[in-house]
Amino acid sequence: MLRAAAVIEKLGIPTASIIGSGFLKQAEVITKGLGVPLAIGVYPGAPMVDSEEVLARKVEETLAPGLLMGLTGEAPRAADAKAEPAAGQVVFSGTFDEVQEHFHRQLWTDGLPIVPPTRERIDAFLAYTERKPDSVIRAVPQEGREASTLSIAVTGVMAGCRPEYMPVLIAVIEAMCDPAFRIEDCGSTPGWEPVVIVNGPIVKELDFNCGQGMMRVGRQANTSVGRFVRMFLRNICGYRIPPGAGDKGSIGQSFLVAMAEDEETAREIGWPTFAQDRGFAPGENVVTVHSVVAITSPIYSGGDRAVDHVQQWAEVMGHSFTYWAHTGFKTGLWNPLIVAGPSIAKAIAGEWSKDEVRRYLYEHVKVTAERATHYARMTSTPTFSLEGLVKDGILPPEYAASSDPQRLINVIIKPEMIGILVAGDPGRNQSRAYMGNHMQGPPTSRRVELPRDWAQRIKAKI
Repeated sequence: MLRAAAVIEKLGIPTASIIGSGFLKQAEVITKGLGVPLAIGVYPGAPMVDSEEVLARKVEETLAPGLLMGLTGEAPRAADAKAEPAAGQVVFSGTFDEVQEHFHRQLWTDGLPIVPPTRERIDAFLAYTERKPDSVIRAVPQEGREASTLSIAVTGVMAGCRPEYMPVLIAVIEAMCDPAFRIEDCGSTPGWEPVVIVNGPIVKELDFNCGQGMMRVGRQANTSVGRFVRMFLRNICGYRIPPGAGDKGSIGQSFLVAMAEDEETAREIGWPTFAQDRGFAPGENVVTVHSVVAITSPIYSGGDRAVDHVQQWAEVMGHSFTYWAHTGFKTGLWNPLIVAGPSIAKAIAGEWSKDEVRRYLYEHVKVTAERATHYARMTSTPTFSLEGLVKDGILPPEYAASSDPQRLINVIIKPEMIGILVAGDPGRNQSRAYMGNHMQGPPTSRRVELPRDWAQRIKAKI
């Protein structure tokens, strides 16, 4: 809303935005990043839990006067802009412990010790890209800093990455800076977390884990790349939790280590890889960044028929994902991701293609119209209406084919929205599903650009 207000203000039209009191710190951060003074009216507390009587009183006594003052009174002052170090500037010198304490006080850490980003370490990362250090992908919210090659290298060092990960890190930030990814929503209240998915020969070359324990902290490539994403969002974008601001994840979750696909198994069973599903050629190195707002319990399944396993997926996904389906309905976007254990993928692929799996899930994961409407109205949308969404062209006609509140509707809007990745423990019958946060953080992919002498460099490392 504040970003929209800034655009309108630049056109010479005064605005006043309604902000809940719990979002005031975030509003200050966004206003600073936009560089435009904005007037606001404050609603005390959370309107969703107030009675109609209390809501009316707060609007009359607090919100309305604030809006009126914002539109007619003294012009708002610009947020104080604290001077920041110049790119490449040495910000501190001291012992290892002194560096940790200084960075901690500046809110530049994620609460864990960081690797000091010395000039020598940064240069080692920059040696793995042909981009200039001052090359900028874009300015990123919340605080309007530049996502530059240098900022990626500094963050990679601090997160504990190896220099040879630099091409992957650049591709990750390129994907997150794509307008379709909506990096401006990374600090929204659901507290969703981006997960990085890696495909191609680089999985083995950089020793990403795609087997047993693939989502555990422990393998340097998976862990440090996942930590890098969270640290970049914190330090460059400005998504900090208290005593900082910018990140409004109400409870949130910790960073997710990077995923990698078991492409050898995918090829063996005749399924295209996750990257091929996204339009890339076999053998290309690709990263995809995907929002995760919730994860199912482990899904165990048995049997030698495809349906034995996919039916189990549908049941567990139905229990876990139906509550949040209304967010996908409101936006027309819904991107569940299934990590299929290799043994399960083999059993399914003996009978079904990936598209047949998607079709089954599309047809069998259901929720009643009444429940979907109830969940939407309890969350933040009192005016939620399936009929209205169909009328607006966001949902297909079948969502309003009946007025029966007990009618079953598809949780997954289109079968092609389902992502399927082969990874995990080949010696166990376990899969898992990850739920994306509708239009926030849809799967966004980029090729990994390797330096010309990559093969020689990697050979020398082995």
